[in-house]
Amino acid sequence: MLHTLQPSKGSRPKSKRLARGNSGKGGTTAGRGTKGQQSRTGKGHHFGFEGGQTPLIRRQPKLGGFTPPRKIVYEALNLAVLEQRLDAGTYVLADLIDRKLVRRNSRVKILGTGTMTKKISIEAHAASKSARKAIADAGGTLTIVR
Repeated sequence: MLHTLQPSKGSRPKSKRLARGNSGKGGTTAGRGTKGQQSRTGKGHHFGFEGGQTPLIRRQPKLGGFTPPRKIVYEALNLAVLEQRLDAGTYVLADLIDRKLVRRNSRVKILGTGTMTKKISIEAHAASKSARKAIADAGGTLTIVR
């Protein structure tokens, strides 16, 4: 029955009863040695404690960095992805969003990683020189929108 379950004999040894007087084999220092920080009550350290050295969190600069207020962030789109996911034809930004190549409301920059063999006419906010050259060499056109 469930109420009679108990661990096997010897599998759960009794814990040593410390600091119950010298006759109990755990008195005086109770196994903590003599004096020092580790022998005191409440000896645990808080997270990040480094033994008295100034902690890392306090050695770090107080303020963050500088974020340019007008920084333009582009979503990268490689030629290899265009080659793989698109057929020859004309594509505007809405088509790229519909095909889940880029996220909505993001600026798109086409990068030259990969090769282009299909004749694709495409719109983007920016493109690298190598991407422009590859699209032009394949017979396609690249339109930069603002």
